[in-house]
Amino acid sequence: MKNKVILAVGAHPDDMDFGASGSVAKWAKEGAKVYYLIATDGSRGSEDPEMTHKKLAGIRVKEQEKAAKVLGVKKVFFLNHTDTQLVADLELKEKIVRIIREIRPEVVITMDPTFYYSTDFFNGFGFVNHTDHRAVSLAAMDACFPLSRDRLTFPEHEKQGLKPHKVKELLLVSLKKKDYLVDISKSFDKKIKALSMHRSQFSDFKEVEKRITKRAEFWGKKKSCKFAENFIRIKLA
Repeated sequence: MKNKVILAVGAHPDDMDFGASGSVAKWAKEGAKVYYLIATDGSRGSEDPEMTHKKLAGIRVKEQEKAAKVLGVKKVFFLNHTDTQLVADLELKEKIVRIIREIRPEVVITMDPTFYYSTDFFNGFGFVNHTDHRAVSLAAMDACFPLSRDRLTFPEHEKQGLKPHKVKELLLVSLKKKDYLVDISKSFDKKIKALSMHRSQFSDFKEVEKRITKRAEFWGKKKSCKFAENFIRIKLA
């Protein structure tokens, strides 16, 4: 990934830090220019009775910027859609295409839009993938192909100096299907540190750290290393 431009697209602050930050830190250290795009304001995830929508949104921006700094991310783009209300409509896709045409990434990382639920996700419990996760990943996939490629899609961009761009590779964070494993043994400490920046989200970070470590060890065994992250890799023509 040396000298490549990489864009990681998530729904909420912390999404990409959970799914891909070990790889992001590894690739940034190798010389890649990594950017984050966060689609929502993350303003719903609090059990604090004193917390407000506006206050939490501000906190989460700061937390994500601190985490990005730990990882070596050059810039975080915030779209500020309302948490839990994200829709993969043309408005969202246009915003993602605009950023793709601006920074011109070879690689885009997002979540797996086909992952709706699991009946045995963790310790015997089921899991429903967040509606925003599904929306942002579908929008990001469509933005990569065909929307950012086609000159006549969002022609106003060209008038503003933004030319069409072909993304070469799409990496979907995969929690279930083994496909493209990345050894993050040397950057796992940065993953944990980045996640620890999202203090508003965790009442017990030690438990989160245990869960993340267990998952990284699971994929690490598949890769024959200590820690790994898993993606579905799509090479685009």
